[in-house]
Amino acid sequence: MSATFETILGHAFQRPELLREALTHRSVLQGRSRHRGSNERLEFVGDRVLGLVMAEWLAERFPDEQEGQLGPRLARLVSQPVLAQVADDVGLAAALSVAPGEERAGVKKQATVLADALEASLGALYLDGGLDVARAFIRRAWDRAMTEQVDPPEDAKTGLQIWAQKRGLPLPTYKEAARSGPPHAPIFTVQVSVGATTGTGSGASKRAAEQQAAETLMRSLKS
Repeated sequence: MSATFETILGHAFQRPELLREALTHRSVLQGRSRHRGSNERLEFVGDRVLGLVMAEWLAERFPDEQEGQLGPRLARLVSQPVLAQVADDVGLAAALSVAPGEERAGVKKQATVLADALEASLGALYLDGGLDVARAFIRRAWDRAMTEQVDPPEDAKTGLQIWAQKRGLPLPTYKEAARSGPPHAPIFTVQVSVGATTGTGSGASKRAAEQQAAETLMRSLKS
């Protein structure tokens, strides 16, 4: 299956063990020290590669926009929902290795798992083929997400605050609900509340988790 995913990525790996690692969920390695051999370390690398390539692409595509407009665009393009959608589009789940029990539980369908594995795959691409190879795949895989962004997306936290103020409601409050993952790559889960209404979100930083929580709550409020 990794050979098929090589074709999807558009790169023949000189070190195929990198791709195997990128496609190995930590559940496969339960009991090993710090889940050595899982995709967590490559995810750390891939996150930085994606951010750099996206920043470069956005600066090229929107030469008249400043940081205040480019920042929300970047945040959206590297967000968990977009990552999970791209992973689904390229068929990553079929190549991902998880423990049998976790597979039966539907782990391969979880947005966090798909997003992490996609970032790990980018890390593997970069380490094996260099930045040009990683850039080529990112520009292909994210083309739809990029072209759909005609206007800068509204910052979710700001939008939620404005929504609450217009209705005379208390300002949104955020609190950390959980933290998981290894120390070098923690995953934060945050809950946001506006009055009695709540939403949750997860991310690699508290800021990202807060944005995701705000997006979740806004979607709920608008539905």
